[in-house]
Amino acid sequence: MDNFDLSRRLAAEALGTGILVATVVGSGIMAETLTKDVALALLCNTLPTGAILVVLITVLGPISGAHFNPAVTLVFAGKRELPVNEAALYVIAQIAGGIAGTMAAHLMFGLPLLDVSTKVRTGGPQWFAEAVAAFGLVATILAGIRFQRTAVPWLVGLYITAAYWFTASTSFANPAVAIARSLTNTFSGIRPADLPGFILAELCGAFAGLLLMNWLLGHSRAPAPLPITEPLQ
Repeated sequence: MDNFDLSRRLAAEALGTGILVATVVGSGIMAETLTKDVALALLCNTLPTGAILVVLITVLGPISGAHFNPAVTLVFAGKRELPVNEAALYVIAQIAGGIAGTMAAHLMFGLPLLDVSTKVRTGGPQWFAEAVAAFGLVATILAGIRFQRTAVPWLVGLYITAAYWFTASTSFANPAVAIARSLTNTFSGIRPADLPGFILAELCGAFAGLLLMNWLLGHSRAPAPLPITEPLQ
């Protein structure tokens, strides 16, 4: 990241978030077009999302860090690895890119540029699911960076692929993506009225993930030295 100026990093964040959202929304529209089986449609939505994350993190990670997610950006700001002013600009770029991604998906399928969602996604179980999804995402990223940095694209892609199915909310885990999905009245949409609960849950889950991983990955104490003994005569 040090090799790229802020404008290029912001462009990478906007581009990556936009392509991610276009994939989520576009694959959802395609799935609804091809099948009425909700489980099959969800699978058709899941696989492209996991796959594109691997691609995006691999190719854009060296430029901006490939956050594509305000919750992740705030985690790195909390770790003091990203200045607060730059983090704020990252978030703006991510939200703008996500909205552009929804518009791109709509254009590809001949829909209105923006169409406010009416899909209800609310309630305690869904909020808790979003907190769990964001918690696991942050834990995956931080542990991956610590132990297997080159595998992070695959770790994140596989985690989100799994989380689509084990969370009740289908794992948005991303405030920028949630905002963008509120502007599509298709398979992947969410009512704007339901955004506050989702976003708050995602931020809480991400913060909890940061706290746990800071402790879990903290440096262990050096082992106590072995006692010095006299050699046997």
